[in-house]
Order: sequence, then structure tokens, then C-alpha cells
Amino acid sequence: MDILLRLLVAIGVALLVTAAAALVLHLVFRALARRERWAAVLSRRMKHPFRTELLVVLLWVALVTSVPNRPDAFPWRAPVSHGFLIATIAAGTWLACQIAIFLEDLGLHRFRIDVPDNRQARRIRTQVLVIRRLTVAVLVIIGIGAILLTFPGVEAAGASVLASAGLISVIAGLAAQSTLGNVFAGMQLAFSGSIRVDDVVVVEQQWGRIEEITLTYVVVHLWDDRRFVLPSTYFTSTPFENWTRTNSELLGAVELDLDWRVRPGEMRAELDRILDRTELWDRRVKVLQVTDAVQGSVRVRVLATSHDAPSLFDLRCYIREELVDWIQRTHPDALPVQRVLMVDEVAAPRRRAASTASESALFTPDQDDRAALFTGPIQTSDIPRSER
Repeated sequence: MDILLRLLVAIGVALLVTAAAALVLHLVFRALARRERWAAVLSRRMKHPFRTELLVVLLWVALVTSVPNRPDAFPWRAPVSHGFLIATIAAGTWLACQIAIFLEDLGLHRFRIDVPDNRQARRIRTQVLVIRRLTVAVLVIIGIGAILLTFPGVEAAGASVLASAGLISVIAGLAAQSTLGNVFAGMQLAFSGSIRVDDVVVVEQQWGRIEEITLTYVVVHLWDDRRFVLPSTYFTSTPFENWTRTNSELLGAVELDLDWRVRPGEMRAELDRILDRTELWDRRVKVLQVTDAVQGSVRVRVLATSHDAPSLFDLRCYIREELVDWIQRTHPDALPVQRVLMVDEVAAPRRRAASTASESALFTPDQDDRAALFTGPIQTSDIPRSER
């Protein structure tokens, strides 16, 4: 009874110490958060795992110090103590993962992607996100390994496991060939810079932005708010378009098929007025050219540049709409039309067949010499009859 009372008192003290430590740390970090942003992030990340780790350790200490190590009198002491050891390792792994994520977030805070020139920031963010997932995976594996090592049977089976490690690794490699390929492809994407988070790409004839890059797959946020999930190996083995590989500025084209009566000079002046009225144009390039003029239409192409892919799409639609409206209002004769020639059927004069044949033939009667070259008799040498 005395041991049970002592255990309850020790548990109460552990709870009080945990609550006091949590309150003190909360006050300290709240004071620091008024001047430093990282203090608020650290407090939010580490609050729950730190309290859990501290509480488990203190309860474990309370158990060890209150209950004597006598298996005959207290057979439940060893299993409970082993459970506290497993809980301590698990909580410690959780705390280590949160610390690693906090350090990575602290580095990402310096690189903002909500600015016009964010290519370097997007590259760093992509690499850090992949490293974060890899770090968490490694810490979890280490934690699981440490928990397994606490069981006595694991040490005894260690020799046999190591002996069969070669065969198991070969079988696992063959079974997980696709998964491992995606993992290595994800690491290659993170550090090669071929794609980054927030890059504008065209994959499988779909336009969108890179939303997430993991160790095994890539999520593309399409223009219509769908998500296109592709394996990491797709971007290392299949050609794709990256519109923001070096910079975000892009050049777009607008093509119009118009009638021959269009006036390119006036249309070019109207294009200048259209571009001057919008912020979508970055004032780098503006060109109006007649690229084709065959059959019944003239093809006019407009080239203009914009800050990024979404702005370029809106700029092309804006130019197309304004030019169509201007042509309809001021030059309706330039609208494309289909011309049909209506004529009465008149019988053509008939010519003599002989004259027609002579005019279209290569070997005509007045070209006997040419015809003789191909139709004349074959010359043979005179051979005496006695020698035949």
C-alpha cells in the first residue's frame, strides 16, 4: 500500500512538473515571439511533442523510483517500464522530426515565392521540401529500429538476419524496382533544377503549375483546378515543356485570318493603342506581321510578351478581342469572306482532233527525224551467206 501511495505521489509530481515546465516555456516563447518570428514558429512546432516527451520521461522516472525492481513481488514493473521506453523513443522521434522541419522552415523563410523574380526561391524550396521528406523518413526508420532493438529477441535473431541480408536485398530490390526508380528520380528532380515548385509546365497536352514534388510523384495543378499526378520518372524520361525554366517572361502569338482588303498599317497603330491600355503587357516586344497571303485570306500574326504564363494567356485573349471589335467597327470590309464566281455555261468551240493531237504530241508528222530515231528500222551488218 505504501508503494502504491508513493507511486501515485510520484505521478502527481510528474504531472505538476510537466505543467509548470510547459507554462514557463509558453511564457518565454510568447515574449520572444513579439520580437522574433521564429520563436512563434518554434513554439507551435515543438509544443505538443515536447510536452509528450517530458511527461513520458517523468512518469517513467516516477515508476522506476517508486516501485522496487523485484520481479517476484511486482511482475508488472518490467513490462510497464519497457512500454515507457518505447513511448520515450516514439516521442523523441516525433520531437526530432518537428525540430528538423522547423530548421527547414527557418531556411525557407528567407526565400519568398510571392515576388516576380522567384526562380531561385522556387529552386531552393523544391530542394528543401524533398530533403524534408527524406529526413522525416530517415528519422522514422531510425526510431522504429531503436524500438525493435529494445526487444530481447531482436538481438538473438540479428546474426540470422545479417546472414540472409544479401538475398533479401536482391528480392526487395526486384520487387521495389519501380518505387526505388521513382525515389531516385524525385531526388534527381530536386537537385537538377529541371522542374521546381510553382513552375509552369505542359505535360500530356495539359497546362498547369507544379504544385508538389515528392520522392515518388509530382502533382501538377492544371489550369481548370484539376490535379494531375505523375510519377517522378515521367519527368526524367519523357519530354515536357517548362515555361519558367530560366525566367517567367514569355512571348505569345495571336493569329487572325482576314480579307485581302485589310490595312496592316492601321491595324498596327491600333495594336499600339491596345497594348498601352493594359498592364498585362510587359513592354518588351510587340510585333504585327503578315505571315501568309494565299487563296482568299491574309494571315496576320501579333506577337507580344508578358510577365508570366497566366498574364500571357489573358493578354492574348485581350488582344484578340480588341482587334476583332476594332475590325468590326471600323473595317468590316476586312472580315474574311468566301468568294464564289457565278458564270453562264458556254459551249467551247470544238477543234479538229488532228490539230489537237499534233499540238500535244511529242512525235508529230512534221518531226520525222525525231520519230525515226525511235521507230526506224534496226541496222544490221552485212554478213555473207556462207558465214551465217
